[in-house]
Amino acid sequence: MLKIYNTAKRALEDFKPINKTVKIYTCGPTVYGYQHIGNYASYIYWDLLIRTLIMDGYKVKRVLNFTDVGHLTSDADSGEDKLEKGAAREGKDVYEIAKFYGDDFMRNFKALNLIEPEIIAHATDYVKDDIKAVDKMTDGGFTYETSDGIYFDTSKFDHYADFAKLDLSGLQAGARVGFSDEKRQVSDFAVWKFIKPGEKHAMRWDYLGRPGYPGWHLECSTIIEKELGGPIDIHTGGIDHIPVHHTNEIAQTYAMTGRELAKYWLHCNFITIDGEKISKSLGNIYTLDDLAKRGFSPMDFKMWVLSGHYQGTRNFTFESLAGAKERRLSWRNRIAECYQNTNSLNNKDASFGQILDAVNDNLNSPKAFALIDTLNLNLKDWQNIDKLFGLNLIEDSPNLNDVANKTILEREIARQAKDYEKADQIRDELANQGITIKDTATGPIWQYSK
Repeated sequence: MLKIYNTAKRALEDFKPINKTVKIYTCGPTVYGYQHIGNYASYIYWDLLIRTLIMDGYKVKRVLNFTDVGHLTSDADSGEDKLEKGAAREGKDVYEIAKFYGDDFMRNFKALNLIEPEIIAHATDYVKDDIKAVDKMTDGGFTYETSDGIYFDTSKFDHYADFAKLDLSGLQAGARVGFSDEKRQVSDFAVWKFIKPGEKHAMRWDYLGRPGYPGWHLECSTIIEKELGGPIDIHTGGIDHIPVHHTNEIAQTYAMTGRELAKYWLHCNFITIDGEKISKSLGNIYTLDDLAKRGFSPMDFKMWVLSGHYQGTRNFTFESLAGAKERRLSWRNRIAECYQNTNSLNNKDASFGQILDAVNDNLNSPKAFALIDTLNLNLKDWQNIDKLFGLNLIEDSPNLNDVANKTILEREIARQAKDYEKADQIRDELANQGITIKDTATGPIWQYSK
């Protein structure tokens, strides 16, 4: 049984789904620029969650949203819309920007062998639902109007501070969300923003007789209600979402429906790079394409991510990434040994259960990896490991084709005939294909070199 750390209760709990199908929502990317490796780490962890549930026998329905409107540069209620900023930066319109970077995100999503969600929801497709949601909140007395938008009155929701354990009396203007003199409380947030006369904003919808657009936090509440219905089982995201974004989602959903949003909340920690926060000013933002230029595949990065716990503090270095690459290669070579060892192919004493048990303990992938390093595994074990972690171990470690096996046999015949020149020539040809030959007393053993 899966045990997960529930942020809402700050405790390790046995997972018990509401219905037969587990409903999961994952906060997705704001599609205004390339996603860096820190962004993808979270999706790798939540892919492990999905795979674990499937291996445990559950059916899963998941929604991942694409934020393509309303996410301001402050992450709150002030600054420029990030899509507008991206469009100005590249001389394109906002819809071109959203499509280009959304497509790039999905390209890397597939390269990381992440299970695609059942529903990918674009925020701009739910604006009519946003407007209905604002009307419901207003009818319930949860909002008020200012010159620049419709704001959620956090004083009307008694449990607003509970989820993030906020000290609302200690919040300073500008310390948490954008501040306006018209706000009643510093913690209040916009559910709808009005576009001021002369303000450039390509994405706009009429509401209350004025052009505007939905607040960033609103999309998640409306998408969840429309696509999954609530309450849902699991809501995932990063720890940075706790004090503002997810707190606001909970408040909105209660105002809209009178009930809780999610039963379980999972949040992953940040990764740093060389001990520093990832930021443009430090020049330490790396994409998966940047890693590829240095000889590392998406699977190498995925291996690095899963070698640490989703709640742990992770520090990325290229040395540690190289270690993950070597570890993955060693696993692939153990699979190669399985192909060459008929006893391994027929061995029914599978060890995968121990590995799955480790992951079921709050997605403890590092403990599972340590078991994989030490257990005697057969080919069936490795096949299940691949299903659980999605590391393409089997796909990247196929049994050698007849031509390669024939070539290895030709080399062995040459070696036994002491035609070492021909044997070395064949060895070099195999090396160019990423195959190394290890000569043993019982005959040659082939391994992968890359």
